[in-house]
Amino acid sequence: MTLAEALAEIVQAEVTGLYQLSAGSSRQTWSFDAGGRGYILRRDPPAVPNPDGMAREAECFRAAVEAGVPVPELLATGDGSDAIGSPYLLMERLVGETLPQRLLRDERWADVRPLLAREFGQILARIHAIAVRHVLAVPSYQDRLSWLRDWYDTFDEPSPALELAMRWLAEHRPAPVPQSLVHGDFRNGNLLIGQDGVRAVLDWELAHIGDPREDLGWMCAKVWRFGAKPAVGGFGEREELFDGYAQVAGQRPDPAAVHWWEVFAAVHWAVICRAQAQRHLSGAEPSVELAVLGRRSAEAEHDALLALGLTEPALVDDPITLATTEPGVHGRPTVDELLDAVAGFLDEAVPTDDGRSRYLAKVAANALTIARRELRIGDEQRSRHREHLAALGCRDERELTRRIRSGALDTGSAALVAAVRAMTTDRVLVANPKYLHAPG
Repeated sequence: MTLAEALAEIVQAEVTGLYQLSAGSSRQTWSFDAGGRGYILRRDPPAVPNPDGMAREAECFRAAVEAGVPVPELLATGDGSDAIGSPYLLMERLVGETLPQRLLRDERWADVRPLLAREFGQILARIHAIAVRHVLAVPSYQDRLSWLRDWYDTFDEPSPALELAMRWLAEHRPAPVPQSLVHGDFRNGNLLIGQDGVRAVLDWELAHIGDPREDLGWMCAKVWRFGAKPAVGGFGEREELFDGYAQVAGQRPDPAAVHWWEVFAAVHWAVICRAQAQRHLSGAEPSVELAVLGRRSAEAEHDALLALGLTEPALVDDPITLATTEPGVHGRPTVDELLDAVAGFLDEAVPTDDGRSRYLAKVAANALTIARRELRIGDEQRSRHREHLAALGCRDERELTRRIRSGALDTGSAALVAAVRAMTTDRVLVANPKYLHAPG
């Protein structure tokens, strides 16, 4: 049975216009029409089903409705034992926009943009007011930092920047507050926006019981501003977010505590990027999208240092523009010319009406660009890397991160900070040099 046939059985109508949306690296999102109504299907990739996680998300949807939080109407859910093939949520399709680049730049959204930061605060306050007894299936975390460090350690890939950030987080923990439901991924891109404001809060798969200020810090993380300057998803300032929150909750969030969670968000995103890449590297779920996402951890490392005041934005040239490879012993086409040919093939071969494939083709072309940058300047960077380590008396990154964690190195040392900053900048220079530029 095809997916369209399976969906037709659920909705009791013929399914038309079924296609997979480009967004979503952890779950598949499909859109279709049936019986004069639009639907959205979110399901786990069949190779990595997570029925418990999908059930928790369904529980959050139901609790959100009772709390006055805007969400799509949940129409059906399943554990993957039926013909859908994997755990899923079936919901109504609402009209609106989720793509941050459009929301932040298109004139169509100019009137609603200034209103969103305050509304985000109001909605988060409603989420945090949901009684824990209504979401008993979601996990609870008493020590989110220890949880994150343990997850980071499973990859056994030391990151000096993340070690510095986690050392700071351990030394500057905010005073605890009562735990609540935390959405876990409340940010620009997971919010459906209409001309009248937020129409739906999407993607509840990371919901958990914890410190409500985590959602506020996550919303303010630099990665979700998509190049815009305002701190709250590129739409407004933190004060507007706090104003909206206080209007509903009756109390104003502590800015220092939210900043702690903003630093945490950078580290968290870095670990998520590495975890997504592991799904590809393990062979469980081969995916160019997941592979490239692993390189985005460098951006998050930069953000962590930026949030701590240990680095600054920089206007840099893309290494691609700095030089060209010579033919050498292999003649032509050169490495650059071969990669250009593959990139051109990806652009020409994928049908323009296949949104998901077009998106993956762009991701694949980006992977080629990353490889080209590393071929251009990788040897020079590795040489600098060894010099930085030697200056700190460390054989390799493993020893450097171990000494940062143990306190054997003074984290306030100008030499240490300069070395970690340079190492991190080199990583971003290959992964995405534009990310080093000042927002806006």
